[in-house]
Amino acid sequence: MSITTVLFDLDGTLADTAPDLAYALNQTLEQHGRAPLPFERIRPIVSHGGRALIELGFGYTPEHPDYERVRLQLLQIYLQNIARMTSLFPGMSELLMTLESSGYKWGIVTNKPGWLTGPLMEALQLNHRAATIVSSDTTSKAKPHPEPMYYACKECGSESAQCVYVGDAERDIVAGRAAGMRTVVALFGYISEQDRPLEWGADALISQPLELIEYLAKWRQ
Repeated sequence: MSITTVLFDLDGTLADTAPDLAYALNQTLEQHGRAPLPFERIRPIVSHGGRALIELGFGYTPEHPDYERVRLQLLQIYLQNIARMTSLFPGMSELLMTLESSGYKWGIVTNKPGWLTGPLMEALQLNHRAATIVSSDTTSKAKPHPEPMYYACKECGSESAQCVYVGDAERDIVAGRAAGMRTVVALFGYISEQDRPLEWGADALISQPLELIEYLAKWRQ
């Protein structure tokens, strides 16, 4: 079955959001009298969301009494600076235009909550171009569960086997495979030294966005 739809993770795959998330974390740390962290320490864990950022910066787990208050503070700072330095990864704009001109549908499936996903997609001027935008709270479950993947398929009018999912975290590949999609690892994303993307079971790995065109050509009928 040929591929008709390309779905992307957001943070670390479609867009380089790490600079603004790092800014938000360091602003939060400074407001609590703590020293900021170097960007190189923050970048690899950005795809794992606010929980991972709070654990990195403060050492708090969700069970800590201050965890939720600090997490919400961080996310509010992030919302106020959501597109301060964020941009699409190099080559991604060209990839999206190529997909559109070639007749593919494309969309987003992210574990970012909708109240952050919406403003970011609008700031990037992509909200009206995407065939679907699925956030962590769009469905009852988030990745690695396949439910958001099925929801995206339904919105795009595509079968799972007609979709390829591109992500930079193991849960992305797990979710895509569980939904019956082909999966691609974005090696240019937020992959840490501890990650083993070759062991995630993806169908392909790409080092820059435009390499996806060559992969898609194999499935074009």
